[in-house]
Amino acid sequence: MPPTKVEVLQELAVGARIAEEEFEQLVNYFIETDQWRSIVAGEKDIVFGPKGSGKSAIYATLLDRANDMFDSGVLLVSAENPRGALAFEDVASEPPTSEVEFIGIWKLYILTLAGRILREYEVKGEAAGRVQAALAREGLAPPPREPLRGVVRRVRDYVTRLINPKSVGTEASFDPISGAVAVKATITLAEPSAGDREKGFVSVDELLADADSPFDEAGWTLWLLFDRLDVAFADSRDLEANALRALFKVYLDLTTNSHLKVKIFLRSDIWTAITEGGFREASHITRHTSIRWNPGSLLHLTVRRLLQNERLCGYYGVTAAQVPASDAEQRTFVDGLVPDQIDSGRNPKTFEWLLGRAQDGTRGLAPRELIHLLTEAKNAQLALLERGSEEPEGNKIFARQAFRDALPEVSRARLDQTLYAEYPEMKQWVGKLEREKTNQTPSTLAAIWGVSEDEATRLADSLVDIGFFERRGTKEDPNYWVPFLYRPALNMIQGTAESEAEEPDLS
Repeated sequence: MPPTKVEVLQELAVGARIAEEEFEQLVNYFIETDQWRSIVAGEKDIVFGPKGSGKSAIYATLLDRANDMFDSGVLLVSAENPRGALAFEDVASEPPTSEVEFIGIWKLYILTLAGRILREYEVKGEAAGRVQAALAREGLAPPPREPLRGVVRRVRDYVTRLINPKSVGTEASFDPISGAVAVKATITLAEPSAGDREKGFVSVDELLADADSPFDEAGWTLWLLFDRLDVAFADSRDLEANALRALFKVYLDLTTNSHLKVKIFLRSDIWTAITEGGFREASHITRHTSIRWNPGSLLHLTVRRLLQNERLCGYYGVTAAQVPASDAEQRTFVDGLVPDQIDSGRNPKTFEWLLGRAQDGTRGLAPRELIHLLTEAKNAQLALLERGSEEPEGNKIFARQAFRDALPEVSRARLDQTLYAEYPEMKQWVGKLEREKTNQTPSTLAAIWGVSEDEATRLADSLVDIGFFERRGTKEDPNYWVPFLYRPALNMIQGTAESEAEEPDLS
């Protein structure tokens, strides 16, 4: 006996909005695109994408397939905790005082992780021995199970001592019996002088080069994966910019290494922010890719996620293995679940309606809000049935009202958890638009915000940059349109705001 619509909805899950919350399930509906294959092949080092676009899903899937990557000669190491406490949390709370210090932290941290892998896999050789010996002498060879946060703390303390002039110098111990002097080598951030080298000093760059060659000899390549960088330094825009500029400079310094690679997953808006003020090295960063979604790829993702539900498959007489090959077949499957339209008349079909409500002012498409919208629609549909509403027509499991009821919750989450959380300085200006019209001009915004038109234009353009407004009109006569995603949370009224008529000059 096939399940009822209520039973299907009760067990329906389309996945978590955040990849960190569904690491184990991602393997079931991850889509292997040409972009994915270029990353796995080692052709791309940097992955850019908007918030919610799937960067962490790629990161998580790489880690899930670590055994397969190992078989192809690639060792994957997470340089930041995929979930839970951040490795760099202490660095963010006590930020370095200079870019040089940040560069030192990144380089020494990478060296320490590479040294840990050399030790764990018992990689031998002269170069590996130099790396291991230097790290051990300096107390930078952490125990195998020490958390990343502890590794970062070791590195941070060491670099702080190096930056402090009082702590720089040769440390030695004298054995009064044998008369021998044991010199403690110091890892320096700059190239040591000939005299210092004789005393045992060695640069971190030289050790990083030493760390590269053993992997070459062993036939391996080490990938150090950096994700969650948008969270690690989120409390300060300046700190975030300094930290990430330093990381990208280190990345460029390491591009000469053939078997010790840094892979960075970063939000595209953060990359834009750190390069806006000028970043000369940006033009040299070429091995990157940007995640982009289109209606077809989001349709495929939706179908893959829906078909992981056994009750749903049983209701429609399909199996999880029967993912439709063509866009047309996928669309037929999704259309069979939902009403033809949410709003009647000359309005889009339901799937296009969903995409339109899930995108911000940049018009970029990403899975996060679409997944949230489908999840809330399921909850809303169950609530409707529990209140005694009629079941959706025919074989469909969703009615129009379920999607209308779902949108406000998605809107509130996007506004509070993304826009306000990421850009708290814009909250006062966005908040003043509550119950206002959805299409504004510089003059109407100036009146709402109590500022000059020039200032209103500047603020509005800043809101365009973060996706709250979509800029329309012309350069000389712009207007600012609020996307559907943000309207319910602010109780906005559809329409164009009109400027108050100017009083005639009777002088």
